[in-house]
Amino acid sequence: MIIDTHAHLDFPDYKPDLDSVLSRAKEAHVGYIINVGTGLSSSRKCIALANQFQNIYASIGVHPHDASKVSEQNWLELESLVKESKVVAVGETGLDYYRNRSPHEDQQRLFRKHLTLAKANNLPVIIHCRDASSDCLKILEEYKNGALPGVVHCFSGNQEMAEKCLELGLYISFAGPITYSNGKNLRDVARFVPVERLLLETDSPFLSPQPKRGERNEPSYLSFVIPALADIYGLSVKDIERITTFNAYKLFGIGEPEQEGKIAYAIRNSLYINLTNRCSNVCAFCMREIYPVVKGHHLGLKKEPTVDEVLQAIGDPDSYDEVVFCGYGEPTERLDALVAVAKFLKSKGKRIRLDTNGHGDLINGRPIIHELKGLIDTICISLNAETAEKYEEICKPVFGKKAYPAIIQFVKDAKKAIPNVLVSLVDVPGVDVEKCRKIAEELGADFRVRKYNVLG
Repeated sequence: MIIDTHAHLDFPDYKPDLDSVLSRAKEAHVGYIINVGTGLSSSRKCIALANQFQNIYASIGVHPHDASKVSEQNWLELESLVKESKVVAVGETGLDYYRNRSPHEDQQRLFRKHLTLAKANNLPVIIHCRDASSDCLKILEEYKNGALPGVVHCFSGNQEMAEKCLELGLYISFAGPITYSNGKNLRDVARFVPVERLLLETDSPFLSPQPKRGERNEPSYLSFVIPALADIYGLSVKDIERITTFNAYKLFGIGEPEQEGKIAYAIRNSLYINLTNRCSNVCAFCMREIYPVVKGHHLGLKKEPTVDEVLQAIGDPDSYDEVVFCGYGEPTERLDALVAVAKFLKSKGKRIRLDTNGHGDLINGRPIIHELKGLIDTICISLNAETAEKYEEICKPVFGKKAYPAIIQFVKDAKKAIPNVLVSLVDVPGVDVEKCRKIAEELGADFRVRKYNVLG
């Protein structure tokens, strides 16, 4: 299922064939649509559509083009709509200095009123910003202490603008222009935006994607946008669909997120195995306890799976390039299960990777690398600091001062038994990446830097 977080199906463009448009959306697996108001009358129509169709929700607001036309009575009437049951956001609102259809002062005044309304009702805001980045950010800064959630829709700014929006906690969505042949700069900006802060939208009836350019846009045309985003992020189409659907749930409360932690989960063309949520580290950067979600997959296990349950969750592994032991815990906490599952996967001819904190010997009370020989093709061992003291500070290992030298020894042992050995770190502020790289080189291991706060 996917979610179109910004459409204008109340526009006259859809009067002749709205049922057909919605039917095509369903065929394209568009589960929900947020119909976004652009004025008082439009907002009322959005609510009417939401009440008529189960899969449509509404946002209420006045577009900055019409800011100078809004009377106090108009605003009071708009405010009265905010409590309607299927209203999930305030907007679209913001600033548009490209068309300049209303004076800048009027646009700014009305933008602030929308933000105040959203904050007062604990609703996210849908932001329109065109050629007005500086003033838009300045106004949003006024509200950041209120932790106002929202999305900058149909993003058209530069990387600096995107960075500042992300710092404010906002989501970003890209419409059809991300697919245009002249959209390279926009695609470059999109690569900078974490996929965990990405939303899908069409802005129908505007901005049809490249294959439909010049035609009326509609929610089903997300099927042309998603592959472009998958290419940008180096993910699969299914990844983009799942992640953005989860993101829409987080921001707007639409949809049904997973409740059960997954035992096996796919990202790109790899299958990941989630054996346990136990870990011998309590890393400062790890979200395991408060937010056990990776690339839209919920990984919080209510109980540890048996080997048979793991094999059932894996099913037929033939379609995957690689199987990775890497859940939201340390796989070597369940060494026997890891070995049993790895033997099954090897019997199927699969390449296997183990992502580990390197505490396996300490956890199991014995050297374990020889038990993994012939089963694990690649092992990725988290170093995460250039000294034992810094490692203790960042990772808070239960083994205290024993942990860091044990990791170094684990890498040395792995080099003797595992074909491919990687040493990794998360680029947490304060960690000396180059010193860690040198340690890896001295150990004869390859080196990988993982981005801080980017999972999967």
